[in-house]
Amino acid sequence: MTYIQTIKYLYDRLPVFHHIGSQAYKPGLDNTIRLMNALDNPHNQYKTIHIAGTNGKGSVSNFLAAVLQESGYKVGLYTSPHLVDFGERIRVNGVMIEQHYVIDFVAKHQELFSEVEPSFFEATMALAFKYFADCKVDVAVIEVGLGGRLDSTNIIKPQLSVITNISFDHVGFLGDTLEKIAFEKAGIIKSCTPVVIGEALPETRPVFENKAKNENASIYFAEENVQVYFKDYENGKMVVETSESKSFRIGLNGIYQLKNIATTLTSIDLLRKLNFNISNIHLQKGLENVTELTGLRGRWQVLQQFPTVIADIGHNVAGIQYVVEQLKMQKFDKLHIVFGMVNDKDISAVLDLLPKGADYYFTQANIERALPAVELEQKAKSHGLNGMSYLSVEQAISKAIKNAEDKDLIFIGGSNFVVGEALSTFSVK
Repeated sequence: MTYIQTIKYLYDRLPVFHHIGSQAYKPGLDNTIRLMNALDNPHNQYKTIHIAGTNGKGSVSNFLAAVLQESGYKVGLYTSPHLVDFGERIRVNGVMIEQHYVIDFVAKHQELFSEVEPSFFEATMALAFKYFADCKVDVAVIEVGLGGRLDSTNIIKPQLSVITNISFDHVGFLGDTLEKIAFEKAGIIKSCTPVVIGEALPETRPVFENKAKNENASIYFAEENVQVYFKDYENGKMVVETSESKSFRIGLNGIYQLKNIATTLTSIDLLRKLNFNISNIHLQKGLENVTELTGLRGRWQVLQQFPTVIADIGHNVAGIQYVVEQLKMQKFDKLHIVFGMVNDKDISAVLDLLPKGADYYFTQANIERALPAVELEQKAKSHGLNGMSYLSVEQAISKAIKNAEDKDLIFIGGSNFVVGEALSTFSVK
């Protein structure tokens, strides 16, 4: 099989949650244990850092990977979903997994896949863990796929666990209260393993504290360790200052990154105590050059100027709240919003948050879970949002650019998949 045929096999043969939703969700570790045993448990051959949370886990994962990479470690990074290329999920020192490795791994283990019947995520995770072992990484930063307690990545025994925050998302799987969701995320807290909590709420803090106590795990709340404040933008970088009077240039420009930076700084403090050799200069360079070091995309990413086009993957209520606050800080003559969502989110709550004065271009990504653009347009009208619907992301973007003046702002978001297709569109231009 070619690389394209191999990826198609993975999509067609295995249930893919991010494409079809709940039908692909396989909670529990049974499949993972069988896969890892068949592969001689490659995840035990290197150190790991485990990261969960509703929002921000991807950014924190990339921040930590970048800092460790700058510090001279060979770093594996496993995240999901990808935006453009499958290889984005599995990187070593920022370089995507080799296509021939993916082809060979899938070809070699088709019989195993038939026997175990893993989900797409489980099979991809097995591929990542084996690849990291074969690459002889020093440490792998592992992002949870969904939840924590029953997520397939929860087989690892990390040096450090990190939970960025808790808000409502995937309530059908994780629970309909913050306490229930926190319980699932807290499942990554391991015996005698320190854990960092990026943001705690009155409803979630006791859940984390109780789990940490039961596991004899030291718990650290980032908000109590360091505060991070926005200072300015300079040459495309965000400048921040901490409560310890330290200044950093940050390679991700969203104001919502402030809490993620605090989480990262607290995590770095603990990694140093765990004998990771991380100097202040390596910390500074890692935070500043995170996108160049890891290849991270889609976080308040400027795709074009005149008019300014910005894309961000915020896709649930908490994520959209941050996006809307960031939009309020921008300078523009008119706001155009290219927007699409998947059908299992709290669509009404998201639409309530969006600015009513913008021109909307409602669209749908090319996946089964996408809410049809026409239906999204109808729902949006009942929330005072006006615009037209377009059957593809590319059409919506083209129309927005055609209508926009040089000093206007075009924002693209609402779904990882909308942003992914936008990135593909702009890479072609």
